[in-house]
Amino acid sequence: MTEAGRQETIGERLRRLRVERGLSQRDLASPGVSYAYISRIEAGARQPSVKALRNLAQRLGVSADYLETGSEVGDEEAREARLADLELRLRLDHAAPVAELEELLAEATARADERSAARARIALASIASGEGRHLDAIAQLEQAIACDVVAPALRPDVYVSLAHSYAAAGTPSRAVTLLEGALAELSAVAPGDTATRIRFSTYLSYALTDLGELTRARAVVSEALFAADDSTDPYTRVRLYWSLGRISGEQANAQAALESFRRAIALLEVTDDTLSLARAHMACAEMAMQPGDRSDAATIHLETAERLLGAYAAGHDMAMLRRLQATAATRAHDYDRAEMIARHALEFAVELPTEAGLAWLAIAEARAGAGDPGAADAFLEAIELLHQHGTVRDYTNALRTYGRHLREVDRESEALDIFERAANVASNLQGDRTTAER
Repeated sequence: MTEAGRQETIGERLRRLRVERGLSQRDLASPGVSYAYISRIEAGARQPSVKALRNLAQRLGVSADYLETGSEVGDEEAREARLADLELRLRLDHAAPVAELEELLAEATARADERSAARARIALASIASGEGRHLDAIAQLEQAIACDVVAPALRPDVYVSLAHSYAAAGTPSRAVTLLEGALAELSAVAPGDTATRIRFSTYLSYALTDLGELTRARAVVSEALFAADDSTDPYTRVRLYWSLGRISGEQANAQAALESFRRAIALLEVTDDTLSLARAHMACAEMAMQPGDRSDAATIHLETAERLLGAYAAGHDMAMLRRLQATAATRAHDYDRAEMIARHALEFAVELPTEAGLAWLAIAEARAGAGDPGAADAFLEAIELLHQHGTVRDYTNALRTYGRHLREVDRESEALDIFERAANVASNLQGDRTTAER
């Protein structure tokens, strides 16, 4: 404060600090911050830019916030406290303080506070992902990882979240590129961080599986299993079993997939992670529902998953749950209910092209079972979406299911063409390429 009790201006504070340190304006000057510029700031004729403020504060040995406000608790610390409060609200209350986070992001960006801006973006991405808005999540996370404070060794969770959103948005190839780069950087800066390396490797195997590159996916998992030891945490082992299950599922080895998913469930049951446990039960249900199978096990898994998901389930989880419930209803010959539930799945899959394709496939199967001539249109909608965004197994399964439908309605020639197309795609399931038509 000045002698008159009024608030000290930036110019007055700059002059006071400079004089206290025995520096002239020329002494304090640097490239981009001339002594004339400093003189104008001290005279109150010029407001310093953010860059100049940081430069001058560094040379004076104070924080930029102190130089600007005179407060020892600066703007950056205040933003960090606000961020911590918002992040806690997001975790504990399932609230979505979007407006507050956007306001804080705008403020941090204007102040060149990269750390706070990145944290705000990560929180906003979490909200978007939970609501199934994966394109919005991608936009926020891509800007967050462009910041130096968000590196693979420091924030592996951010890279995993971005990889997940890439896959959910139907672009697993971008997840592969991201995770391979993260692994390379991790090896360079933190070669001893085995836990993070295994974490990235398992998610890389998921993305490779989505692309149908199963040989590479299994090699990645095998390397991760070799790196794991008795001290490896349960969640890492869950991810490894999950990855093995997905690879086996893509290779149409349902029994091996079920065994891996059951191991994951056994590990998750001793934790409080009900969300991952719910997803594991849905994976088991999917493997249990082979064409023509009416296994009660699938229904039990789905009932358990719905109970575990609770009232705050994310859009992508609800899309998968409803789609699987629709398939189960079709297996039970309850075709009207199956289509109704599958349409609910579509409502949750607005920004999830792969899940949307699978929901259309569930609709097509329900219509085919009911003898509805609209089944063909639904099959074609599913095939188009899964051709562009689905895994090799999903796309092949859609083609084969459509082929069986064509055969049942005496369109044998068309059915043979579809079966041949499915065979060409399925031939890549053991290799290192994506589908022949993608």
